[in-house]
Amino acid sequence: MKVLISYILILGTLNACKNDDASTTPDVSGSHIKHFGFTLVDTHWDDPTDSETKSNYADEIHTFSNLADILVANPSDDLVQRAHNFKDLELKAILHLNELFFELVDANSPSGTNYNLRADYEERWNTFNFINHSILNANYIGALYIGEEPTWNGITFSELNNVAQLIKAEKPTIPLLVIEAFPSLNDLQVPELIDWIGFDRYFVRDPNINTDYQEDWKTLQSKITNPSQKIMVIMDSHYIDWAHGGFGNIDVREMGEVANNYYKLAKSDKRVIGILGYFWPNGFDTPESIGARGMPSNVKSEYERIGKELTGKNN
Repeated sequence: MKVLISYILILGTLNACKNDDASTTPDVSGSHIKHFGFTLVDTHWDDPTDSETKSNYADEIHTFSNLADILVANPSDDLVQRAHNFKDLELKAILHLNELFFELVDANSPSGTNYNLRADYEERWNTFNFINHSILNANYIGALYIGEEPTWNGITFSELNNVAQLIKAEKPTIPLLVIEAFPSLNDLQVPELIDWIGFDRYFVRDPNINTDYQEDWKTLQSKITNPSQKIMVIMDSHYIDWAHGGFGNIDVREMGEVANNYYKLAKSDKRVIGILGYFWPNGFDTPESIGARGMPSNVKSEYERIGKELTGKNN
């Protein structure tokens, strides 16, 4: 869910800052949106802006979220207790499985980081599945995120499809998630076994009327290969002054408005299954970045309002 900042620096003035064109977005009730949550919740990232050592923020989002991510770094990672902790907070986990299946080999990809499918990917999956078998089901897992911006990072359709086939043969009830970087959307090929698809483009005030975003949105919709596939909306929930302020002309206090615009987008298409905010803690991507955790109180109140409305966690 991360597009390289250097790429955005080059294209920012050309793409992210185009004038938003007036248009009408159809509205529906939003009852089709089943999930709301944030990324970098349990991924070994310690927010550098506070004085405590903390890398699991589930306790901060659980009252208004039902999805959060967990990073898998090695086949031997034991996630059982972490998944149980999530369940106790009425959260389901999105597992990052990129490192389980793929390895960085060279710079020959659009992003400059080219990943290949590991020769021992089946063995690594079998090890991980054996250790975590008790929680690898829909009671604990919301989705398996099987490739990090695959086309952008050099992962081929065949490689992605091999992973999807391997997992679905054993875990048919767990959704498989793919999020692509916007520069590679045209080249994205989605295996039919993928359940949820999405893309990331940031620094946009209103995705409903931004020309570039809408072009990407339509491209994503055209990539659906199975009528049962759903869309995961990646909401911009972080703030970088030179990017959001400089390119997007967005003040940090206006990020609540941005969140509501993503909510409106999600309600406009009944294929949308959820909204996932990128990201929760501070200091990721660049040291000065503000995550949803560090937003002004009026912005955080909007996240909570939207999340409670979608998850039903109103107590």
